Amino acid sequence: MAFVLSADRDRQVDEIIARYPERRAALIPVLWLCQRQNGWISEDVIGWVANRLELSTAQVQGVVTFYTMFHQHPVAKNVVWVCRTLSCDLRGAKVIQEHLEDRFGCHAGGTSQDGKFTLLKAECLAACGQAPMVQINDDYFENLDLEQLDRIIDEHAAKEAR
Repeated sequence: MAFVLSADRDRQVDEIIARYPERRAALIPVLWLCQRQNGWISEDVIGWVANRLELSTAQVQGVVTFYTMFHQHPVAKNVVWVCRTLSCDLRGAKVIQEHLEDRFGCHAGGTSQDGKFTLLKAECLAACGQAPMVQINDDYFENLDLEQLDRIIDEHAAKEAR
């Protein structure tokens, strides 16, 4: 099935394109908008964006594969990024990742058995002074211990149940 944006999001694309002197400059915000609707950047999304911005699919694919914020495969509604840089690792990020792997029943790169969470590793989430930390969707959680982490995961899982 071909990708199509909702009418409201399609209007947002027009507004985004109008902000830039060149259509190519709108690529990242348009991809972000498409991912918000679709959940990930599929080949259909790449084709749609390339056509809409008058770019080659290779140009769009190059941006999608460069930035980790774009998901190239389907993900759960909740995406959990565990920061694994040295600062976070020294303060327990490996323990956090292993705890989440046990809790979710998957390794980093996989989706929880209940389908609610996708677990990913991040090279840096820019909170070295507040390590260890995770990002869940657009929210950051810092200075974590396992008890706090479990409470946060439970809250996100409960939101899913509604």
